Amino acid sequence: MRFIVIGLGYFGSSLSVKLTEMGHEVIGVDHDMAKVNLHKNHITHTVCLDAKDMEALKTLPLNDTDIVIVGIGEDFGGSVMAVANLKQLKVNKLISRSISPLHQTVLEAIGVDRIIRPEQEYADRLAKSLDMRGFIDSFDITEDYNIIEATVPPRMVGKTIEEVKFRKKYNINVLTIIRMQETTNIFGKPHPKPVAVGVITPDTILEEEDILVLFGNLNDIEKLLAY
Repeated sequence: MRFIVIGLGYFGSSLSVKLTEMGHEVIGVDHDMAKVNLHKNHITHTVCLDAKDMEALKTLPLNDTDIVIVGIGEDFGGSVMAVANLKQLKVNKLISRSISPLHQTVLEAIGVDRIIRPEQEYADRLAKSLDMRGFIDSFDITEDYNIIEATVPPRMVGKTIEEVKFRKKYNINVLTIIRMQETTNIFGKPHPKPVAVGVITPDTILEEEDILVLFGNLNDIEKLLAY
């Protein structure tokens, strides 16, 4: 896929580099030449231009880009102007970072396809990890339902999926299990790698240090993970 990321601050540059490492074509854009030069060797392409300038934006391959992401965080006005310009240029999909409730309200009014709040989303995930035993990571489906990664509670080790009765007792679905598998890195040294076991069956036995990928209501998941 091709992405254009507007704003090469910490968030935008980190996202651009990661997408590039994943094999995507990324055009990183910033009005600050120092930032463009700093990241030019780690992002597929980097361009110095002002996204508040409509004519400058038209020089980018917007029609051939799958997703445009506005990652500007420190400049409220610059972010809004960039988003408004891109909306007028009818890009295929427009995602923007929000840094405050007011910023989000303005972005919603403009009509972006998706609004992301990295700081708040990370804070929410961190709060859950501190509050819930065994919690590793989560993906919000709705306000109440999540996909959660959590270490298997000790009381379940050695039991089968059927014996634990995830669905009947806890009203939770186990989507899969992640286990660490020993591999070797490019230097030939042992290196643990997380591997999903695939589609689980009622006879799948839970092992120590398994990571459960669960779907359900947060209250139900918290009860299941309670020791």
